[in-house]
Amino acid sequence: MRRSILQTHNVVWEQPAFSLPWTERATERTNMSRTIMTSMLALSLALSASSMAYADMAAPARVIMHGQTKILTDAHGWSLYTFDEDQPGKSECTLLCATAWPPFEAPASARTSGHWSLIRRSSGVLQWAYKGSPLYTYRLDFKPGEIRGDGAEGIWHLAKP
Repeated sequence: MRRSILQTHNVVWEQPAFSLPWTERATERTNMSRTIMTSMLALSLALSASSMAYADMAAPARVIMHGQTKILTDAHGWSLYTFDEDQPGKSECTLLCATAWPPFEAPASARTSGHWSLIRRSSGVLQWAYKGSPLYTYRLDFKPGEIRGDGAEGIWHLAKP
């Protein structure tokens, strides 16, 4: 029979080579704790990944009430507009038009969802579209919530949900 010797504070303890039942249970508890911790870590990583995916899928604009009307705004509260001359999924507002009516740009990582889609402008920039209509802000709206562009030239309108 093999024996190991533990020495603590000048006291010698003899420990048999075989393990005692309480040490086996302690080892099982340690292994179970590691398994639980690993499972919890995996679960938390999965949840955070799914919440990040959900964040990417969140609508790029907000719906606010302007008087009795619901309108779409960007995340900072700037009103969004549609242009009557646009074709579904294609922007006709370019060059000088796009200077006065900047497109509601989407990041390269943007993903479509529900009524929200993306169009690629001739410049290569991604632009958000709602129900197929490209969206724009208006250069003469000087603060969030203004709607100076509504009805401009009879062809610009507030974007509504």
